[in-house]
Amino acid sequence: MSERFSFDLHARDGKARTGVIKTPRGEVRTPAFMPVGTAATVKAMMPESVRATGADILLGNTYHLMLRPTAERIDRLGGLHKFMNWERPILTDSGGFQVMSLAGLRKLTEKGVTFKSHIDGSKHELTPERSMEIQRLLGSDIVMCFDECPALPADRDRIAESMRLSMRWAERSRAAFGDRPGHALFGIMQGGLEQDLREESAEALKAIGFEGYAVGGLAVGEGQAAMFDCLDYAPGFLPEDKPRYLMGVGKPDDIVGAVKRGIDMMDCVLPSRSGRTGQVFTRHGVLNIKNARHMDDPRPLDAACTCPACRNYSRAYLHHVFRSQEIISSMLLTWHNLHYFQEIMAGMREAIAAGTFAAWEADFHAGRAQGDIEPL
Repeated sequence: MSERFSFDLHARDGKARTGVIKTPRGEVRTPAFMPVGTAATVKAMMPESVRATGADILLGNTYHLMLRPTAERIDRLGGLHKFMNWERPILTDSGGFQVMSLAGLRKLTEKGVTFKSHIDGSKHELTPERSMEIQRLLGSDIVMCFDECPALPADRDRIAESMRLSMRWAERSRAAFGDRPGHALFGIMQGGLEQDLREESAEALKAIGFEGYAVGGLAVGEGQAAMFDCLDYAPGFLPEDKPRYLMGVGKPDDIVGAVKRGIDMMDCVLPSRSGRTGQVFTRHGVLNIKNARHMDDPRPLDAACTCPACRNYSRAYLHHVFRSQEIISSMLLTWHNLHYFQEIMAGMREAIAAGTFAAWEADFHAGRAQGDIEPL
């Protein structure tokens, strides 16, 4: 196994790419979808169950873990991998997005952000240096720069000011990260939907130098069409030989559209959060298990799916346990959704390698357009 972080591109089909990220803790096949383990757990799933869905890497959340149980406690207990029983790669976000979206009474300065915890109101400061320290204590394999992410829509001056602040913070993050063989630091491109600002941001990041690069500031309210317009050019500003990570995306068709435009990595809470609320993703679109039409249906969610929910349980049972608020409902529906998302990634990797991505994409959209099977 590699003792350093590296990225090998194996094939391209149009802008779509497939390859392997190598880390001392294991390999990550790309395109990769990262389930989100916000508080050192993918909700309703055992780590070995997450791995069984096909996940090579998880995402942990710096903001939540710094507040509870604290990065220092996790470090004393052997690091995040041991703490949560996941010995494969982990990526941690910087905490910046959560500070902007969740924290109360925040104050933004050149130094960083001071804020009050959403848990108990305690006061904290998060700077590029502190974010790097927290992520070092957690022991994550891929560390994200500390950045600011304004919600869209925002005016151009606000986006430009925020992007340039993030680039200064990226330089400080790089300096604070130091020399950590086997671990990688990713820079985050900002710039909203402004092509020239995206290019300026990418040039600043490349001048600093990172092991990978993220496209940040999307999936924050701009809509799919605007996001795809940005992705038509933004990944091309980043180095060809480094992984490209689209943060916080997304829905199945968002993921496929992003890969088509040159993205290698994605994360989103959607499959797990939706599983807990009864929303089920299948190759024939989305269904809601709480609907009465499933009450007497002995068929599986998806006859072609091999996950435990589809192999062993009927729609009628899944409807019953959801309506009864039984914990097994969250477990089975989350497993199914994560399995489906990983199935999409595996299908794209295979199609890109074979040079048949366009045909695979057409089949994917045609299947989802069919909609759910007819009620009995």
